[in-house]
Amino acid sequence: MVDLKGQYLRIKSQVDEGIMEVLTETSYINGPQVTAFKDHLERYLNVKRVVPCANGTDALQIAMMALGLKPGDEVIVPAFTYVATAEVIALLNLKPVMVDVDENSFNITPEIIESAITNKTRAVVPVNLYGQCADLEGIRNLCDQRSLFMIEDNAQAIGADFQLNNGEKVKSGTVGHIGSTSFYPSKNLGAYGDGGALYTQDENLGLILHKIANHGQTKRYYHDMVGVNSRLDSVQAAILNVKLTYLDQFAAERRAVADAYDAAFSNIDAIQIPYRVAFSTHVFHQYTLKVNNGKRDELQAYLKERGIPSIIYYPLPLYEQKAFVKDANIHFLPITDKLCKSVLSLPIHTEMSTEQIAYITEAVIQFFK
Repeated sequence: MVDLKGQYLRIKSQVDEGIMEVLTETSYINGPQVTAFKDHLERYLNVKRVVPCANGTDALQIAMMALGLKPGDEVIVPAFTYVATAEVIALLNLKPVMVDVDENSFNITPEIIESAITNKTRAVVPVNLYGQCADLEGIRNLCDQRSLFMIEDNAQAIGADFQLNNGEKVKSGTVGHIGSTSFYPSKNLGAYGDGGALYTQDENLGLILHKIANHGQTKRYYHDMVGVNSRLDSVQAAILNVKLTYLDQFAAERRAVADAYDAAFSNIDAIQIPYRVAFSTHVFHQYTLKVNNGKRDELQAYLKERGIPSIIYYPLPLYEQKAFVKDANIHFLPITDKLCKSVLSLPIHTEMSTEQIAYITEAVIQFFK
């Protein structure tokens, strides 16, 4: 699904130089490379504060801790997403309120969110799924009207551009009160291990995020609040600082693969190619088809026989996972259920050759003939 080795070989000299710098300096935790990457990402996103942390799940948890959410508070999340989005809510003894998503974009909408708001709702977590933004401005406006916090789960869409109603373009993850991301190796901006980050336009909130991620302290051994130990190490920061320089180029290469897939599959009635919204660019963390004739699993098996990997993101709604099935706020959601039975993601990455693309597209076409 992802050729991490091929991508590494393209930028090997720069990555190796960055790693060797850390090893030479021996500043493995909070070294100068972490500060350099933090500053670089702040400039790229045009935000006031970036707080690096250990992984994307920690980022979501730290965000909710920083906003002062209390046990029993409700947090609205899409049911069609990775478990981490809801997992941290449950870990903090908050109530995950899982809602359906738009059938085309796979993201939650202001209308869906509004129908789920109660007097216990405190926050909303839109997920920019597969590399494309939800209606972030519409969701932020709703949150402001209803005095709710907005935490963007931007783990799959870093680098995407969101167009505001006034025509201005901003980066995904920067519209909410807090944005969070993951640097898991297969992500568009991936480390060679775990990593994550939070970002915000609110300086005071940024300071709180920083404190919580560092044992509740800004001055060593002086702890202002209960925090956690969640740090991005210097080696990963050095790697990410190199890869951030290439992020837009990598996104363009992913889009080129997606365009080739679109052209090959657009006339196959049984599948629906990814829908592209007008207000967001798509960085294609995943290229996800909807197989509408009930033969998704057969297609996956057919591709596997031909040496073509594919993955179902996600095979089971969050509300059917054993971890959440007893939650009183969870009920059957028809679109999420339908998507879990029909989506299939094909390989998409920065190192795909025209021959690989042709082999994959021909296999899919032959299956539906």
